[in-house]
Amino acid sequence: MKRRPTIMDVAARAGVSKSTVSLVLQGSKQVRPETRKTVEAAMAEIGYVYNRAAANLRSASVGLVGLVINDLRNPFFTEFATSLQMALAAEGYATVIANSDEDPELQAKLVGSMIEHGVAALVISPAYGEASDTFDQLARTGLPVLQVLRRMDERTDLFPFASFDYAAGSAEATRHLLDQGARHIAFVGGLPGRAITRERKSGWREVLKAEGLDQVALHGKSTRAFGMQAADTLLADHPEVDAAVCFNDLVALGLMAGFARAGRPVGQGFRVVGFDDIEEAAQSWPQLSSVSCDIAGFARDTAARLLAWMVEGQRPEPELRIPVRLVPRASSLGPAA
Repeated sequence: MKRRPTIMDVAARAGVSKSTVSLVLQGSKQVRPETRKTVEAAMAEIGYVYNRAAANLRSASVGLVGLVINDLRNPFFTEFATSLQMALAAEGYATVIANSDEDPELQAKLVGSMIEHGVAALVISPAYGEASDTFDQLARTGLPVLQVLRRMDERTDLFPFASFDYAAGSAEATRHLLDQGARHIAFVGGLPGRAITRERKSGWREVLKAEGLDQVALHGKSTRAFGMQAADTLLADHPEVDAAVCFNDLVALGLMAGFARAGRPVGQGFRVVGFDDIEEAAQSWPQLSSVSCDIAGFARDTAARLLAWMVEGQRPEPELRIPVRLVPRASSLGPAA
């Protein structure tokens, strides 16, 4: 007996994705008229019959939002994912969460799978690397898509971007260390050549340049392990350095551990400021000064902007930067803080 044609057969004949065929069947206005005609012609050619009863069973997915995160092992991103999921759940939406593990090929596959399973919208904190496979397939669907925390596709008219004012944060951290008497302030962490590293480093650079002070930067992975390694490097090769602005709190916590291992006090003889203000920053010993990004509030705002786009058609502005603030603690203020 001859097999009944499927959506996949229609997609192959029309030269489009399965999600595009689904949008045509749903009568979505997001599909271009010429694409709709191509898909409808393919249906007629192969004798595809739309099973509306089955489609109604699948319609529950209209309340499904996809979330792809570059590194869920990092507590900063974990808090964002959790907070966003809770904010969407409060409005009746379920969230499918996936970790791309900084792998752009895996990311493209995850996004493709989410599209095939009928997510109504998607939020992505992209992996570094070639992102065209991910964003080109998203562009073809016409789904509401937000880039957050990292911008890997410049088409912010299609994929609005939101993050924090990292440059202002590192500048405030550097001025704070200068006020505490530091004069040789290093920047520690962040892989070179990446936009996020340049952003978090730029405020530090501008403040030191204005003060006529030397700049020492140690780049590496944003991990505790690199922070401990950087402590050894600073002690051996840059004994004049008396403070550090770190790319994130994980690097800062590793740096403090490295100095503790070497018997050097942190907070007075050497001052440290981290970035992100994860929960552990206030629980470490000494407590870690950090540039605070209100990640839970950012997640709630992301949910609100996405829902306004999905439900009311209010497309977010192309780029949004959220203010940050320094939370000074003992690692930069000294043991009496």
